[in-house]
Amino acid sequence: GGRAAAGDAPAPARQWPVLTVAGLVGIGLLITGLDVFRWGLVLVGVALLIGAALRWSVQDVGMLAVRSRFTDIVTYGVLGTAIAMLALMAQPHAPLKIPFLNDLLHFTVSS
Repeated sequence: GGRAAAGDAPAPARQWPVLTVAGLVGIGLLITGLDVFRWGLVLVGVALLIGAALRWSVQDVGMLAVRSRFTDIVTYGVLGTAIAMLALMAQPHAPLKIPFLNDLLHFTVSS
């Protein structure tokens, strides 16, 4: 994956992309643990989307590069979108309503 900074830089400077994503995920999980689950999980999803954007735009992302660039972008993007959308669709008082997903859920659970 290469380094995000020169080899003589301290470790946090070399690995800032993965530390940024991991830090945002950690804050999101902390918010979720403090009983603000919807917005904590939205932050986790957004952190993964930021990871996808960093993987696409920054050449050397350090340990954020796990697989090929394409696979990392697709993985981070799909998981980030899914987590954020599901958090926004969670009951009660869901701010996002997607009718066909709601029908699909009721069909699979009640069958």
